[in-house]
Amino acid sequence: MLSEPRSGRLASWGNALLAGLVSPDDAVLAMVGGDAVHRVEGLPGESAPVGLTLALGRLRALGVGALRVALPAPGHPLGLSGPPEFNARALEAEEAVVCHGAAFGLVPEVYEAGPDGDVHVEVVWHCLPVREAPPADVPSLGEAERELAEALRDATEVLSRLDVAGSGPVAQAAVDAYRARAERGREVLAPGYPPRAVRVLELAQRVGLLISVAYENGHGGAVSASEIGARAEALRPVERTARRAQVAAYNSVVEERERGAR
Repeated sequence: MLSEPRSGRLASWGNALLAGLVSPDDAVLAMVGGDAVHRVEGLPGESAPVGLTLALGRLRALGVGALRVALPAPGHPLGLSGPPEFNARALEAEEAVVCHGAAFGLVPEVYEAGPDGDVHVEVVWHCLPVREAPPADVPSLGEAERELAEALRDATEVLSRLDVAGSGPVAQAAVDAYRARAERGREVLAPGYPPRAVRVLELAQRVGLLISVAYENGHGGAVSASEIGARAEALRPVERTARRAQVAAYNSVVEERERGAR
């Protein structure tokens, strides 16, 4: 939850590019992030993987006007609409991008390449057919913001009640990483997103930080198996809420477009 999903970067900056708000070079630089290269495989009319600029241009020509994010987990097909084959690939990757305006979806496959000490990450996005239907369990921005406020209180209460200390090297590293990210220009979404989406995504990341601290900081005071299980059970709906809010923030461009079309 703490790290930005690749599908979020692709959808966010892809939406800005499709709307003409950023240049292709700037969009691709942001979408690739710290990876070495991203390519798209399986595009109609292309016999081999192509770069992101060409891929997004081809998708636009096929009718794609915007991109959605899906962040599914076992038992929770968040943001997906089928068919089963696509859902299974997305669930395995724990993320996907679903096109709006044409029935395609993109699922990342991540590779590590290079010799020891100089390993780099390459990503291949597999373009697959999807079912044109409303995505599963995605709230509106307003719903997500209300749910997150409650989830943040719940997470704090659970950590306090189960004596999961917010200290120690692992927890402190998580806190420092979040603060460093928050101070880097605060550009958590590409141009064109409403301020409320930025606020919701930042809050979702705060909730994700607390969940990361809870799971990565050993067992805290939860020394018995039952207490450890209780902590996991209590945090599971909080994590679910944070993932739903992330998807709502990334997908808010499409939400606004659909609301304006009514």
